[in-house]
Amino acid sequence: MPAETLDVARFDLAGAITDALDAFLDEQAERLAPLGPDAAALLAEARVTVSGGKRLRGRFCFWGFLAVRPDPTPAEVRAVVRAAAALEVLQASALVHDDLMDASDTRRGRPATHRAFEARHREAGWTGDPEQYGAAAAVLLGDLLLSWADELLRRCGLPLPAVAPALDVLDRCRSEVVTGQFLDVSVQARGRADVEEAMRVLRYKSAKYSVERPLHVGAALAGADAAQLGALTDFGLPLGEAFQLRDDQLGVFGEPATTGKPAGDDLVEGKRTVLVALALDALPPADAAALDAALGTPLDAADVDRLRDLFRSSGAEAAVEDLIAGLTTTALDALAAARFPAAATDALEALAVAATRRTS
Repeated sequence: MPAETLDVARFDLAGAITDALDAFLDEQAERLAPLGPDAAALLAEARVTVSGGKRLRGRFCFWGFLAVRPDPTPAEVRAVVRAAAALEVLQASALVHDDLMDASDTRRGRPATHRAFEARHREAGWTGDPEQYGAAAAVLLGDLLLSWADELLRRCGLPLPAVAPALDVLDRCRSEVVTGQFLDVSVQARGRADVEEAMRVLRYKSAKYSVERPLHVGAALAGADAAQLGALTDFGLPLGEAFQLRDDQLGVFGEPATTGKPAGDDLVEGKRTVLVALALDALPPADAAALDAALGTPLDAADVDRLRDLFRSSGAEAAVEDLIAGLTTTALDALAAARFPAAATDALEALAVAATRRTS
């Protein structure tokens, strides 16, 4: 399928990724059918966790491939779509574990995995602790999804020698995101993080695995050299940071109807984000102490509004917006300098806008 015959405007990439996920889970359902109804319940939850979302990681993976190899065959397109789907499975794994660690009640407007299984236990009247059952189910589902991400990439349809470099990228990606998650847990436990430390958490917990590493997976499948991977880093890393900074803004200022999370959810969870670090640095001592004391505590709508006012009056909200704009500009300048094929450049530019200007 040469580039000139791949009608980008008509190709439903997000839909193709969803179809690949459905087919993979159908295959897993057949394998797990002998294990009975409990396994079926776990698989049903897996389907829920991979549904929805914008498929940004998968789309970055796909266009990372086309940035290096702009004339894929039909078989290569199908294989790269499956590889892109693997990145969505990795994302689902991270969300299941993240919600458990943060004690989140909801995800995308429905009960988080641990809450769904907790409710299943309670409604069935089983023995033992429903919360412990829900936590165990979330750990196991997250682990299963992590394993499936590797399996789906390995069996994407390309020869194993071509897939091996992408598997190396996935290995690094998983190490980074898991360790980055531990950095996040640790700064919350300490109850403090300056801007530099908050940026480090942001970079390894989210930024790299949201944009840079998906680009690298796709490019590695296409046989990218070091220079091409470096150019994708120059674009993808600042864009990933801008992406997560936008997520942090939405965690405080987003509307529940569009984010699928309660208002001010990051504040209730006590997230030590760049936004929080900037506000604590800029606020008068009494206001800084009030903000610091409120983080990680139950908050009603009025409490959230008061804290939002502190972020605005401190200049932290505006400062984060400036950071997002600056990082996005850096990323787009790097993309232009890379001189990738026009179709890939245009698609990656559109993805950059979607990642940084989103409302959910």
